[in-house]
Amino acid sequence: MALAPIMAAVFIAFLVIGMALPVLPLHVHRGLGFGTFLVGLVAGSEFAAAIASRVWAGRQADASGPKRAVIAGLMIAAGAGLLYLFSLRFVAAPAISVTILLLGRALLGVAESFIIVGAQSWGLAMLGAHNTSKALAWIGSAMFGAFAAGAPLGTALYDRYGFIAIAFATTLLPLATLVFVAPLRRAPSAAREQASLLKVMAAVWVPGAASALSSIGLGAITAFSALLFVARGWAAWPAFTIFAATFILTRALLGHLADRFGGAKVALIWALIEAAGLALIAVAPSFALALAGAGLAGVGYSLVYPGLGVEAARLMPAQSRGLAMGAYTAFLDVALGFGTPALGLLGDHAGLGAVFGASVLAALGAAAVAATLVPKANAKRARGALACSYSPESI
Repeated sequence: MALAPIMAAVFIAFLVIGMALPVLPLHVHRGLGFGTFLVGLVAGSEFAAAIASRVWAGRQADASGPKRAVIAGLMIAAGAGLLYLFSLRFVAAPAISVTILLLGRALLGVAESFIIVGAQSWGLAMLGAHNTSKALAWIGSAMFGAFAAGAPLGTALYDRYGFIAIAFATTLLPLATLVFVAPLRRAPSAAREQASLLKVMAAVWVPGAASALSSIGLGAITAFSALLFVARGWAAWPAFTIFAATFILTRALLGHLADRFGGAKVALIWALIEAAGLALIAVAPSFALALAGAGLAGVGYSLVYPGLGVEAARLMPAQSRGLAMGAYTAFLDVALGFGTPALGLLGDHAGLGAVFGASVLAALGAAAVAATLVPKANAKRARGALACSYSPESI
């Protein structure tokens, strides 16, 4: 498979991000003695930096080539690991230590932007625009799988060796990945005739907004499913596991559908499936039905992002595709960075069931936006087929 080397690089690079997620709160709270505000600030600084750097990463991928963007991201990630290590020298001065840690987290957010935007642009260049959905689906699966695998690995390392093990892994794994990436064939840069940021945002904001709405459900599952299940007297962990398993399996088996049948149409259908799964979680009277809802939500969400990504990518010329992917991915960051805390505020006032009820409405909103894109996408596909039928090669 042509994407396998890029997927492997993405998996290894994002493994270090997944490893830190469950242990950072423990290190900041227990190790440095800070409260929940600093815990949230340290955890959220990476996502804030990722949002701020998406467009920059996209411009660099277009100008210097996707491979160089990925390599730059890996080097930045290793720098973040060095800051993690440096912060441990000041554990006796917690304010200094947490400040350095914040800088490391911000640097890791920039690295994440360069790696994922570069990898997406690289995959699109390798497979071509007609395989946009497949490229986004498979690369996204590698990232999602790394997050899922990184959490238990990071917890095990932290329990045995402490935060220093996470710091060393964050430094060394990206450097090891550099050795793996360096021999890969690069995609050419496309610095000429780049579109302006305003033009790109005008092109991608509709599919981006729909993607953000569908991602509210992801935030609900990752942040609140365990709390909901425990409140109902069920085991906490299986919901996210089932969601992740069906998400990855669906992308592996059906990731090509949006390329074949149209991104907007697939996003519409799968957003409705996601909404059904989230609704089932909200009202399920039994553990089995709630797990079925989590699985259904995973199936639905899996193809919404790549489906809408097809529409975002096809609205832009090849030389600005990295910038388009950076802008499009930023909507996901906004949804998780701001939507998830909003769901938490809603849960405090109206209960956890309301969190998933609101997520249902957001998924339905994504379906409604996707529905508005279907006629335009169909017309564009028809024009493309007509142009091919009357091309000189066909005469």
